[in-house]
Amino acid sequence: MDKKHFTQKEKDILKKNPYVNSVGESIITYTDEFRRIFIAESENGKLPREIFKDSGFNVDLLGSYRIRKAAYRWKKAYRESGIDGLTDSRKDYSGRPTKENMSLEEKNARIEAQIQLLKAENELLKKLKMMERGQGKK
Repeated sequence: MDKKHFTQKEKDILKKNPYVNSVGESIITYTDEFRRIFIAESENGKLPREIFKDSGFNVDLLGSYRIRKAAYRWKKAYRESGIDGLTDSRKDYSGRPTKENMSLEEKNARIEAQIQLLKAENELLKKLKMMERGQGKK
């Protein structure tokens, strides 16, 4: 199934909801608080569509597929890891160190490595050019 792409007007509407962290063209990031509320309400027997509607979302704008998939992901995460499974950990463990927290020595080492890589690329290109010239004469 194709993902629904939001218009700018729809994104603005979704951003106004206090339970939304961010809205992309086809992605919504909900707050951790909303995920906890969702699980609590779901445990009390409320349907996912009702939970979203009661939380101020336009369920027609979101679509039933998106609501079902979010409910499935959150319930599965809750079963596997408890309340900690509902936390959005992408911002904490991106795998790439931030440049802001680097010391001068780390920044210098990174720049030196970049310089060495560029030098190696230049040498490789020179060798390839020389090889092409050699083959062209034969």
